[in-house]
Amino acid sequence: MIGALMLDIAGTALTQEDIQLLQAPQVGGVILFGRNIESPRQVRALTDHMRQVRPDILIAVDQEGGRVQRLKQGFTLLPAMGRFGELYQQQPELAVELAEQCGWLMATEVLAVGIDFSFAPVLDLNDISDVIGDRSFARNMDDIIVLARAFLSGMQRAGMATTGKHFPGHGSVKADSHVAAAIDSRSYAEIQQKDMQSFIQLQAQLDALMPAHVIYDQVDPNPAGFSPYWIQTVLRQQLNFDGVLFSDDLSMQAACVAGGADARIQAALNAGCDMGLVCNDRAAACLALDGIQDLPLPNQARLARMRGQIPEIQIGDVLELGPEWQAVRDRIVRFKDSGQ
Repeated sequence: MIGALMLDIAGTALTQEDIQLLQAPQVGGVILFGRNIESPRQVRALTDHMRQVRPDILIAVDQEGGRVQRLKQGFTLLPAMGRFGELYQQQPELAVELAEQCGWLMATEVLAVGIDFSFAPVLDLNDISDVIGDRSFARNMDDIIVLARAFLSGMQRAGMATTGKHFPGHGSVKADSHVAAAIDSRSYAEIQQKDMQSFIQLQAQLDALMPAHVIYDQVDPNPAGFSPYWIQTVLRQQLNFDGVLFSDDLSMQAACVAGGADARIQAALNAGCDMGLVCNDRAAACLALDGIQDLPLPNQARLARMRGQIPEIQIGDVLELGPEWQAVRDRIVRFKDSGQ
């Protein structure tokens, strides 16, 4: 059974405390960070050990490309998604082709080391948000939709579930929700027309969404991830979205409006999220776990769709994943390094 809390670990191998936590029924996932990564071989050993302890655990990572990628040593360094948007202005067909290959390459490498999925891609506009910036494909929504559709197709071709973030859009908010309260005072109509179109039009390819830790105060007083209006009324009822909803990290400053970690995860789950993330704070993760012990387990069929097609292969200190992987990797690295 898959629980409703996703947490992290401190090191490159499981401690006895980690093992005990993974066995708690309401723990459903582990997210890996850069500190957990030494080499492809070590990551695969770590994920294999996690599954020995808890066979149904979901293992995730942020491997977007550009400045947000946790797997580096021994892995392909991917371009920021904004590079595809730049290329799209001059060579749209090539940009779409490369975006699809980049999605496939990212997913292939992540799956090879036993990680089920990456929280990717970002579907926000590259507007005024510094924390989004070139994590977004483009400044133009039509370009985002075309390029993200290709990237999502590549992920799915590799056997990985997809996660769009940050619904209903973080790009038009200046504040960084990691360190400050983020408030967007536009009307629902403007948000829907400007920011939400990528989430709406790509919905058929999205297995999961991550709501933004942003308060859209003309629409609802709660951050989107704590908002029954955004999650139940808009996503589940109006858009009929039946994928997984992951809270963004409940340790982020913008989540603190809901109280302690126990209150935050309760607020996220009660609003309709399937799984809450509590990262980089073990005490908070334990408090969150205590706070949901008596809640029912989340929708198992929905969460099971996030399980990746993980190959049964031996992994070395440097990835070697066959001729197609090598050809695509060479092409993406050339694109990243050349500016072309």
